[in-house]
Amino acid sequence: MGERTQHTPGTFSWTDLNTTDQEAAKAFYSGLFGWEITDMPAGEGVVYSMAAIDGKWVAAISPQPQQQRDAGAPPAWNSYITVASADESAAKAAELGGTVHAPPFDVLEAGRMAVVQDPQGAWFLMWQPNQHRGAQLVNAHGALCWNELGSPDMDGSAAFYGGLFGWTTSPMDAGDMPYLVISNGDRSNGGIRPPMPPGTPPFWMVYFATDDLDATLAKVSELGGNVLMGNTDIGVARIGVVQDPQGAVFALYTGRLDD
Repeated sequence: MGERTQHTPGTFSWTDLNTTDQEAAKAFYSGLFGWEITDMPAGEGVVYSMAAIDGKWVAAISPQPQQQRDAGAPPAWNSYITVASADESAAKAAELGGTVHAPPFDVLEAGRMAVVQDPQGAWFLMWQPNQHRGAQLVNAHGALCWNELGSPDMDGSAAFYGGLFGWTTSPMDAGDMPYLVISNGDRSNGGIRPPMPPGTPPFWMVYFATDDLDATLAKVSELGGNVLMGNTDIGVARIGVVQDPQGAVFALYTGRLDD
C-alpha cells in the first residue's frame, strides 16, 4: 500500500472525473470502490467531490465544464502530473510542440495547474502543488495505480514527454502489441501503447487497483456500468477496461503493486 505525502515532479499524482451527472457518479464509484465522498465548495454553486479511502484522498469527481458538453466531449478521467513550476513546464510543452489550452492558473490555495494537449492529441494536466499535494494513497484497492497513453506515434510521444519531464522508456514484451514502460527516475510511471481499438483518439487511461478483478467487474455491471474488456491476462497482471454509467472509460488492475 503506497501512502504519499508528496510526489516527485514528473509523477502522475492525481486524477479527477469530469462527468455529466455528479451525484450518479458519486454513487457508482462509492459502490464500486467504497470511496468516502466529501463535497468541497469550488465557487459559483459548484462542488468538487473529494474521494477518500480510510481517510486518505485518492481521487475526485466534478461536473463536466459547459464548454466540454457543448463540444460533445464524453465524461472522462483526467491525469495530473506533478511539476515544480506550472509556468515553466507549460512553456516547455509549447516549445516541444504541445498545445497549452489553459495557461497556468491558481486553484484557490490548492495549487497551480495548466491544461495541455500533446502533439499526438492526448490531454493531460500539470499540477504545481500548494495545499493539495495529490493522492495520499496509491497502489491500493480503489486507488490510482497506473496511467497509460494510447498513441498513434509511440516514439513521438516518448520523445515529447521525455523532453518535458525527463521520462525514459523501455520496451516490454506484450505479445503482438508494442508497449513502452515509462520511468520517472527509478520508478515505473506508466506506459505507452498503440490506440485500442485502432482509430481510437489518443488519450491517457487511468487504472485503479482492485483486490478481486472478477468481483469488481461484476460490480461494474450491477451498478449500471459497461465492461468493455473483461478479465485479461497480460502476463505480469490481469486487467479489465470498463465504462461508468455516464460514459467515462477507465481500467482495473490486479497484480503486483509498488509500495
